[in-house]
Amino acid sequence: MAGNQPVRARRGRPRQAEVARLAGVSQTTVSLVLGGNKQGIALHEDTRRRVLQAARELGYVPDPAASRLASARNNLLGVYSFTKTFPTAVEHSYYPFLVGIEQEAAAQGYDLVLFTGSSAGRRAAEPGALDRVRLADGCLFLGRHIPADELRKLVEHGYPAVHLGRRDELAELAWVGADYVAAAADVVHHLTGLGHRRIAYVRENDTAPASTDREQGFREAAAAAGVHGGVLRSSHPATDITADWVRARRSEGVTAFVAEETDTGAAWRALDAAVAAAGLTAPRDLSLALLGSPPADLTGPGRQEPTGFAVPGAELGAAAVRLLTSLLSERHGAEPLVACAFRPGETAGPPPAHT
Repeated sequence: MAGNQPVRARRGRPRQAEVARLAGVSQTTVSLVLGGNKQGIALHEDTRRRVLQAARELGYVPDPAASRLASARNNLLGVYSFTKTFPTAVEHSYYPFLVGIEQEAAAQGYDLVLFTGSSAGRRAAEPGALDRVRLADGCLFLGRHIPADELRKLVEHGYPAVHLGRRDELAELAWVGADYVAAAADVVHHLTGLGHRRIAYVRENDTAPASTDREQGFREAAAAAGVHGGVLRSSHPATDITADWVRARRSEGVTAFVAEETDTGAAWRALDAAVAAAGLTAPRDLSLALLGSPPADLTGPGRQEPTGFAVPGAELGAAAVRLLTSLLSERHGAEPLVACAFRPGETAGPPPAHT
């Protein structure tokens, strides 16, 4: 069940006294170093480095706003995207998540503050780069790949954090997620019910949990149905998934092709283009399915709605806010996996008589 990861009791924001103890110096020295030593007092360089290192390790935020918030909540929730710019465009795959986050935060009386992976000119994986989220009472994180070490420091010091999407590599990090395993299996069951016995699955070549969950559901359902389910993992879908590749798979007896959804849509884009370049159409010549929703530029008039499932972005965003606020109130609640709705679409049908 999502969101039931163990969460340590919240300690509050680190204080200068804690930095002083860790660095082995006086609190006055810490105040001088973190305040920029405007007094011009002579300090050994090694002392200054120890103080700054201790502050980074503890996640100390020495700006006035953070100090003011150290003893009181400010009804702010952070939303941190591990992207260079915050993905607010309607066509971006994160947009539905943000809609759910905003609506649920407003319903619970919270305002939002947005952070990105390149804010203040720092990369998210750099030491201390996530410390600025402490301006908020707690923070939601979005991204296929995360800076595990920096997130671990936050949660180990009791900072309330929730990731949108399954995360097992950090036991202390709470998360909410969609049931991609069951949703992918539903799509395979639909295809096998139509009579398909050889199905090819294409995905990007990475270890993101959203991708591995989809593949797991595909493999398990194909094995249960006794059908051949080949998987292509590609680092360069546009290069690997071509018209010739589609023709070769069809000559092997493949009658249905399935692709994963990602924030780039690379696998589906390549498959869609390859099928068109091969002069084939779905579902007349083959069946197509997408485990998620297509990019906005591949929808609309003249475009078939792909068979597959819809990612419940708004529901996931709202569930993440509920989980985060439960951590803030120390209720330590849990949110179940959110189900994905099957989408019949227009791209799947019985296998053609001849491939």
